Amino acid sequence: MLAVLLNPEREIGEKEVTLMASGIETVFATERATIATVLIVDDENATRDLCRDIVVESGLRTRTASTTEQALEILEQYPVDIIITDLRVPEIGGLELLKRVKQSHPRVPIIVLTQYGTIESAVEATRIGATDYVTKPFHIPELRTKLDRVVHSLELDEENRVLREQLRTRPGFAGLIGLSPKMQRVYKLIEKVSQHNYPVLILGESGTGKELVARSIHFSGTRSSRPFAPVDCSSFVPTLIESELFGYVKGAFTGANQTKRGLMEAAGNGTLFLDEIGDLPIDLQAKLLRALQEKEIRPVGSTDRISISVRVIAATNRDLEEAVRQGKFRQDLFFRLNVVQIKLPPLRERKGDIPLLVNSFLEKFSDTAAPVRTISEDAMTRLMAYDWPGNVRELENAIERAVALGTSSLLHVGDLPSNLQYGASEKLPQNDVLLPLDELERRAIMRALRESGGDKLAAARLLGIGKTTLYRKLKQYDAQAHLRN
Repeated sequence: MLAVLLNPEREIGEKEVTLMASGIETVFATERATIATVLIVDDENATRDLCRDIVVESGLRTRTASTTEQALEILEQYPVDIIITDLRVPEIGGLELLKRVKQSHPRVPIIVLTQYGTIESAVEATRIGATDYVTKPFHIPELRTKLDRVVHSLELDEENRVLREQLRTRPGFAGLIGLSPKMQRVYKLIEKVSQHNYPVLILGESGTGKELVARSIHFSGTRSSRPFAPVDCSSFVPTLIESELFGYVKGAFTGANQTKRGLMEAAGNGTLFLDEIGDLPIDLQAKLLRALQEKEIRPVGSTDRISISVRVIAATNRDLEEAVRQGKFRQDLFFRLNVVQIKLPPLRERKGDIPLLVNSFLEKFSDTAAPVRTISEDAMTRLMAYDWPGNVRELENAIERAVALGTSSLLHVGDLPSNLQYGASEKLPQNDVLLPLDELERRAIMRALRESGGDKLAAARLLGIGKTTLYRKLKQYDAQAHLRN
């Protein structure tokens, strides 16, 4: 990983410069958090020295090679994070070098240098796997900008790796993810109540992970080896909920061809999780209250009572106190369930946990045979700006979609659901608002330029059009702007 590759062999002073006489290595210390090593491959001394100066001024290490053979030897002996190579370099040539590097070091980004008139070769290099290209003779700011962009991408990859490592070592329970203060309080409550048997009421909006909390309580406590039985109270008609909870005897109703134990009995000394308890019909609330108080149930159609020892955890996204005031939920049952209350914060109140969640979902949905996908800074910015009415479940679905539809290892804004692809100042038109095709095209081009940081070649790739077409469109927009002024 980058943390290993970038680890310097010794400490470097803030302004220390080390120049080896052979020109093989140059170190220039800056305030960068990590110092990448850039391999420069070019047979022209002037170009090689100019590239080295640019790399050094950017606060990076350099290694240089005048032939592809030297470059391959350096790659075998030393860690290299970025490669800048000319396409016309002796012995096997830049394209063949690119192919070999991609086979042995597939994650190393490569910037190629190409002469005017050989753009086709640069396009071929991009197809093979080059990150970007610069046309010679190049402008120093252009190469510096593209180099900074690659370094920033490497730093982002390293941040993602650290986040994934935090996921493995974070303080938490079961599948719960988050390091925010509000989630830390949830963890402490889980830790306390898991060692006891009293009822717990979990409150939170839909998608916040209420069942995960219930499972965490069960599997962190003394009942972890016993069954965990979830019941969605909103998904059954009243008669079915009663038979699911309490069971029934043969002949109790049409279709009852044999006696069946209810979940409150079958769970034994385990945990019964009553999800969406606020949707439980009022008559069944009375029966549930009696079962909790008496610790016994009466199956449907039976006159006998059966003792139970199951622990009950309930959850709802409703305001039960308001439901009690409206007479839709029994007050005595509310008090019985609300011995300990755990309230889960919505995702919009703990946005600092979004990067952790995103990296967890990327790891979950990425192909096991391929490197874990990463996400671009622009895409992460959009995720952080969104309020997530569907909470963690909505975020998980968004990342699953992005992984399924993304075409590269780095996910961009365009891979996100459509409601996330537009910032607050750039909303999609409503369904009943029609815009001319020219205006839709202009908006798409402007957005692609913003997402690519002004890189016209990258913007053209995002749009699936040629660079010439993009330049022509931009000139057209400039002319229109001058006419309006």
